[in-house]
Formats: sequence, C-alpha cells, structure tokens
Amino acid sequence: MKGVTDQKHCKALLQESLSGGSNRVRCLLCPHRCEIDEGSLGRCRVRQNIEGVLYALSYGAVSSLALDPIEKKPFTQFHPGSFILSAGSFGCNLGCKFCQNHEISQHSVPDPDSGLFGMLSPDELAFRAMSFKDRGNIGVAYTYNEPFVNYEFMLETAQLVRTADMLNAVVTNGYVSTDALEGILPFIDAVNIDLKAFSDSFYRYVCGGSLAPVQHSIAFIAEHYPRCHMEITTLVIPGLNSSENEIKEIARWLSTFSPEIPLHLTRHHPAWKMTSPEPIEPYELNMLAQTAREFLRNVYVGNV
Repeated sequence: MKGVTDQKHCKALLQESLSGGSNRVRCLLCPHRCEIDEGSLGRCRVRQNIEGVLYALSYGAVSSLALDPIEKKPFTQFHPGSFILSAGSFGCNLGCKFCQNHEISQHSVPDPDSGLFGMLSPDELAFRAMSFKDRGNIGVAYTYNEPFVNYEFMLETAQLVRTADMLNAVVTNGYVSTDALEGILPFIDAVNIDLKAFSDSFYRYVCGGSLAPVQHSIAFIAEHYPRCHMEITTLVIPGLNSSENEIKEIARWLSTFSPEIPLHLTRHHPAWKMTSPEPIEPYELNMLAQTAREFLRNVYVGNV
C-alpha cells in the first residue's frame, strides 16, 4: 500500500472558473456555491483557491479514527450488532452553534507539524478496514466532521472499499449538491442524515444554512437510490425544535417516502456557542417519539 506522508494538494472536483480574469472560482460541492478569491478558503475552511484552481486541503488528513459499534453512528437497521471503522477529518459547510465536534468541524486543517492529525491515503484506510474484518468490521463510516467537504478522499476510499467487498456508510448534514450525491451514491450503502429542524429560520440562524437543500437530499436518495439504506437523526433542543407540531411534521414528511424510515430523536447537550438550554427531559423526548410513531414505525430516542 502506498502511504501519504505529507499533506497532499488534491485538485477539487465540482468547481468552475469565474469570468473576468480574477482567478476566482466557484465551488459546486454544496448549496453555498462559494465564490472564492485567490488564496481564500470556502465556508467549509478546507477548500482553497490556489492560483485560480480549487484544492481540497483536507485530503488524507484524519483527525479521528475508531472502530465503533454500528449503532453509535447511529444506525439501528443496517447490519445491527456489527462494527464499522469510523474516520473523520476537518471542516464543515454549516456552523451549527451546538456542534459537539466543533474542534474539528469548525477549523481548517492544522499545520502538518502540529501533531494534531495523521495522514492516510485511500489505499491505507481501505486496508485498515479490511484488517479489522476479524473483529466484526463491515467497512468504513465517513463521520465526525461533515464528510462531504472531504469529497475527493471519501469518493476514492469508497471505491476501494467497495472493490474489497466491504460497505460504506456516510453520516452527513445532507447540505450537498445533487452532482456530489450522484457522484458518490453508487458506492454508498447507508446514509444517516441530520435533519436538524423543520424550519428554515432554525437552519438560517442556528446553522448558517437553509432547510430546502437537506429536504432535497433526503428526497433524492429515497427516490433515486432506494438500495441505499437511509436513517434520519434530529437533535432535539428545547424551545428551538422541540415542539410536538414540528416533530409531527418531520415524521409526516418522512413517511411520504416510506413509513419504515428510521428516525432518531436525540437528546442534545450544551456545547460550543450554545451553552443553554439544558437538555430535554427524557420523558419529554419519549413523548415526542410517541408523536412521531403516528407516522413512522421505527422511532428511537438517543443520548438519554
């Protein structure tokens, strides 16, 4: 296996040059469609314009690597009882104020000499996944930070993992372009999408995005890639997305694709820029789960 010992400048996929001779580029990876000046980064902090070409600075940079129970992702109906090698990097295209992993998601790749991360090639990560087969590993989960901002590395690794007859799972915010989904979904076996709320105002003011693109991703996968197992997670924050009506609307909408889609209602904990409110009471979360079960057969509570 060929190793990567230094941070690699990988030319980014899904980009276009802007007219005017300014060396500006537009990133087409996600709905932000960042127009990036030479030398600057996109909103994800890991895609940089270098002399008029967009590069993925996080290619091969691994901030987190662990063999996890599949239920931890969370997946409840995708090979339950198995393990999966979970890998994360740096960067995210949203800025959720409650982010549990803000140390890696809200930062660019540190200096290579910092010792804060390791480097792996797609070959090496796929080989590590195979080496854990005897411990119940079924493949690779791209998780911890937003994996789509590390699109090139994820795509190359997923192809190798598939060739090795193992599985690929993605834990994502779903804030991604259709072109990016079409490019990688043929190699993905399962996705868990964070549907953070069912109001555009929540996405706008709490996350720095919008609801419609996430809805589009869920609908696109359900309608065009039904072989890809999909589960949904909503982190429930009291007073912000915890009303009975909002949870009912989430469940009702998901049920239009299939009443079998698993929905995880997860208890939040104060983090990063959101030091309040306190977590929802477990009995309240269970009541919301009962509401969701009016439309969905598989509703689970987490972090209780």
